Amino acid sequence: MDLVGDKARVRALMAEAGLPVLPGSDGAVPSLADAEKVGAEIGYPVIVKAAAGGGGRGIAVARDAGELREVYRATTALAQQVFGDGSVYVERFVPAARHVEVQLLGDASGSVIHLGERDCSLQRRNQKLVEEAPSPLLPDELRRRLGAYAVAGARHVGYTGAGTMEFLVDAGGNATFMEINARIQVEHPVTELLTGVDLVAEQIRAASGERLSLTQEQVTPTGAAIECRVNAEDPAAGFRPTPGLLTVFRPPGGPGVRVDSGFAQGDRVPPDYDSLVAKLVVWAPTRAQAIARADRALAEFAVEGPGVATTVPLLRALLAQPEFAAGTHTTAFVTDFLSRTPVPTG
Repeated sequence: MDLVGDKARVRALMAEAGLPVLPGSDGAVPSLADAEKVGAEIGYPVIVKAAAGGGGRGIAVARDAGELREVYRATTALAQQVFGDGSVYVERFVPAARHVEVQLLGDASGSVIHLGERDCSLQRRNQKLVEEAPSPLLPDELRRRLGAYAVAGARHVGYTGAGTMEFLVDAGGNATFMEINARIQVEHPVTELLTGVDLVAEQIRAASGERLSLTQEQVTPTGAAIECRVNAEDPAAGFRPTPGLLTVFRPPGGPGVRVDSGFAQGDRVPPDYDSLVAKLVVWAPTRAQAIARADRALAEFAVEGPGVATTVPLLRALLAQPEFAAGTHTTAFVTDFLSRTPVPTG
């Protein structure tokens, strides 16, 4: 089945596999009236999601029936424009949750393993800014349960290749399935640094019909890893993209530092694509050391050009917050931080 373009159906299949799923519509809702009926049944707030969406696009929250009418029309129009499919589904909204995803690998023989979880709770506009592994403050029992859920769901749909199973964890520690990302994700280097497994190589192996090169017992995560997305955006202007010529592009280096980028000094950041300029990923024996290493690497990362702003100052400010150090931040944290703090620039 189409795991990318039929997310509403995937949601139903995960419920069949025994995964906890938020109350919501049984598939895509064909009309506003149907969306309103779901909202009345499950209670507000609700979240409206593009069935073919991805990358944080085509998602909006409605806190009452009046707002649902506006959100439904806007989301279906955006979904049609961006994804060529205006269908949406509705489910209960979980405010201030943790976004935790489990990395999966599966092959054609039916072998499915997980490589632990990543925490992606530092987000703006439903798009990730910082990812880390392991997830801080996640109880070991819940960590094991999420891994088991992910493997069970992937086996239920005969999943092959690399992908992630996405979950929300609320303040009470209750986890619910959100979606499958049936691809290698931007943040896959976090898991690679933590486990030593080349996920791209395993993806190619699975796509070629070969067996995975390792078993579940051979997955041994060590230390802590953090990825910061360096985007050509201006956080002070609502994260407006800032394309332009890179007159300076000097990434950091050193032990435990990895930078993935397709840009170099003299290149031009185009306005036509995603604003991601580089992925800065660090590893260290402990989370506190990884945070310190990430901050040091960000301080050394020089990206300059006429009109080009980046998320580097904001990333450093977020890493310095006591909530992040304590691991208590949620998906609402960045919005809250920016509402009470002048946007860092530099």
